[in-house]
Amino acid sequence: MNSKKSFYNLEINKLLVELGLPEEALKSGLAKKEIKKSIEKYGRNVLVEKKKKSKTRVFLEQFQDILVIILIVAAIISLFTGQIESSIVIFIVLLFNAILGTTQIFKAEKSLSSLKKLSSITTTVLRDNKEFQIPSNEVVVGDIILIKSGDIVPADARIIKANFLEVDESSLTGEATPVNKIEDAIAQENIGIASRKNMVFSGTSVNSGDGACVVVNVGMNTEIGKIALLIEETNAIKTPLQKSLDEFSKKLAIVIMIICFAVFVINLYRNMTFFDSLMFAVALAVAAIPEALSSIVIIVLAIGTQKMAIEKAVVKELKAVEGLGCVNVICTDKTGTLTENNMKVESINKINNKEEVINISNKHDLYLLSVCILCNDANMSNINIFDENVKISSTEIALLRFCNNYLNIFDFQEKHKRLDVIPFSSKRKMMYTLNSFNNTNLLLVKGAGEVVLNKSKYIFDGNLNVLHDYKKNEILDEINQMAQKGLRVLGLAYKEYGKDKEKINSNDENNLIFLGLVGLIDPPRKDVRAAIIETMKAGIRPIMITGDHETTAVAIGKKVGITSNNSITGEKIDKLSDDELEKVIENTNIFARVSPENKIRIVSLLQKNNNIVAFIGDGVNDAPALKKSNIGISMGKGGTEVSKDASSIILMDDNYSTIVKAIKNGRNIYDNIQNAIRFLISGNIAGILAVMYTSLLNLPIPFAPVHLLFINLLTDSLPAIAIGMEDSKVDLSKQKPRKPKEFLLSKRVLRRVLVEGALIFASTITAYTIGLNQSPYAARTCAFLTLCTARLFHSFNCRGSESIIKRKIDNKFMLFSFFLGIILVNLVMFVPYLQNMLKVEPLNFEFVKAIFLLAILPTLIIQSFMIIMETIRSFKFKKNKI
Repeated sequence: MNSKKSFYNLEINKLLVELGLPEEALKSGLAKKEIKKSIEKYGRNVLVEKKKKSKTRVFLEQFQDILVIILIVAAIISLFTGQIESSIVIFIVLLFNAILGTTQIFKAEKSLSSLKKLSSITTTVLRDNKEFQIPSNEVVVGDIILIKSGDIVPADARIIKANFLEVDESSLTGEATPVNKIEDAIAQENIGIASRKNMVFSGTSVNSGDGACVVVNVGMNTEIGKIALLIEETNAIKTPLQKSLDEFSKKLAIVIMIICFAVFVINLYRNMTFFDSLMFAVALAVAAIPEALSSIVIIVLAIGTQKMAIEKAVVKELKAVEGLGCVNVICTDKTGTLTENNMKVESINKINNKEEVINISNKHDLYLLSVCILCNDANMSNINIFDENVKISSTEIALLRFCNNYLNIFDFQEKHKRLDVIPFSSKRKMMYTLNSFNNTNLLLVKGAGEVVLNKSKYIFDGNLNVLHDYKKNEILDEINQMAQKGLRVLGLAYKEYGKDKEKINSNDENNLIFLGLVGLIDPPRKDVRAAIIETMKAGIRPIMITGDHETTAVAIGKKVGITSNNSITGEKIDKLSDDELEKVIENTNIFARVSPENKIRIVSLLQKNNNIVAFIGDGVNDAPALKKSNIGISMGKGGTEVSKDASSIILMDDNYSTIVKAIKNGRNIYDNIQNAIRFLISGNIAGILAVMYTSLLNLPIPFAPVHLLFINLLTDSLPAIAIGMEDSKVDLSKQKPRKPKEFLLSKRVLRRVLVEGALIFASTITAYTIGLNQSPYAARTCAFLTLCTARLFHSFNCRGSESIIKRKIDNKFMLFSFFLGIILVNLVMFVPYLQNMLKVEPLNFEFVKAIFLLAILPTLIIQSFMIIMETIRSFKFKKNKI
């Protein structure tokens, strides 16, 4: 156990002794054999999750429902009163329902667990003198972890090197201001977490800078692990859809219970025994209330997330799945999402010398290459700059590839050692490094073209001259022209330091010597324009929010189909009030040179106007907006760990077109759930109407209690889940975003439910009337088997709004549930033992034929109506086209 050690008090050499590590571990990291020893001694880097319910407990919980308890009591009473068959049927139905419910719950949990693994964060560690990307849960005590801007800290660690390292510890300490980290030991003892500035803690995020640390605590011994021990078990927060379903189910249950009570009283009035009246009322309630609905929703959402994962969109939160159907604005970054994130140097502007050929014997050109090679975040000793899968900024790689044509970049880096660095930040928009250079040290600077230019006082193009305003204006014009071509423009500059200076003075960022401009091109993705056009047809407004130059953003926007009458920069946004910016946002789809604060304001004002906003980002500066948006979407390949942690969906291929697929899936999942509800309620209405009809006319009851239980089992769970597994047939151009507060049963859907329920009722009661000519038992058998079979056929009507002719049945699970149901119905109809158990009267062929025809009749009517409406719509479309 390491948790009680005060590692912040120790010097690095004593820390290594404390952990039993050799001094060379600082440079080479742990050896393979030491990793196993560390795990055995200190444990793994995992937080102990609350104990999951066993299958036995989950199974027993299926019997907690009050209606189920009443049925169990009724079954026991039936057993003692000699009605053994009824007891057996009730117990079989309850047992099967419990098994099905348990299976659904564990299947959903398994699906969500696999998705969590897909979205887990990674960490860079130094092992055996090499850098590795490993899952954070594989980090061990003694590991040397390398952290940088955008990373999530995987464990508690002591800092051994910090370059302008700032860490956001608000998740642990509540302090909103990022903490500047140091390397030195802290002499003071018994200090709070917030004061341990030479430590980083598990779960916190790196705002800026970079550093190296040695892990001292993992898993439950970390500070966040101690907090986890104090957290009591809490239930998962239900999604808005689940809350809506719960509310809907409660209201429906109240209505059905009133009806069932009325039926109970009527049956008593008709001299039915108290027990039989109670059994029937309870059975009717069980059959009418779609208690499987919540389980069906969970399993449908889980299956939907699995499908989305296959299509490279990993969903971290179930609420994001249903939210996708409501999105009507997508705010997206440019680089890597709309573009290929595969930069290449397109042009070099050496200011007075328009010749782009580089001559390394020329001091100006050598300095220009020096900035590109040395003021660069890529760790060149450990990467192949021509590897397409290398996880380094594409801008940095592009500069190295360009310079590699003129110099051996690896030797050049070794010759001119880096002494200090101020990393790039979204606020400063520049990066500084201090490198040894012959008889002096040079401060090398690269960043946004106009920002570097504004910090420059001199210009070097072979001679050192004062940079006059007229010359600045010429360079600004050049920056603008390059940006209009869609180029990302970097400014390059330097400043001479004395040989004795080995630390960058942050006050020295002005009075730079300007060297020139580099134009890089990141071409748009081939399929992104078509994807954007498709989202626009779907009623979704695309907005580009980027840190790039305004002109570059507009140029790329035109290429990918994001057009706007206006564009605006973060600098102008800062000068506008919320009311003014709200008006600007209405007609602006391109925002450039924006800050994290600008992004939050834009998202907030869009939401204020009742928009449901999806935000796509990959950087640390995107994290606040990702959290603020309704659906935060991060990049799986190029995204920082902070952005992944802040998002609810991760695009594993960093591709905008994947968003289109995700939106289709989101809308399809909601449609499937709505169709499942339509199926359940319409069938239940048919059964209730049949009972109410016979009760009011003082006719024999149309169903035995076991019939209703059998119908509930056969026609609720399996076909409803099958409907929920329908593949997406969503045409985005014909379906607009759903309103988030839209009631599950809209007026249109409710009308269909009532009409379809009435049709099934009509067939059921017709079969009942035919059977009544023979006997009350035959009538009950005909009603039971017709309702059962009609609901099975009706499942094909509830797949969507299209007919079977237009939309082929390719759902294997639906076919399975249908044929299984038909087989069970026939077994009940013809097997004597089952006839006795389910109180079914043997029927002749004429009755069987009537049952089948009446059962399929509602589906034939519904399908015919669908075909007629499709023909009318097709005719209107052709007429309008002509």
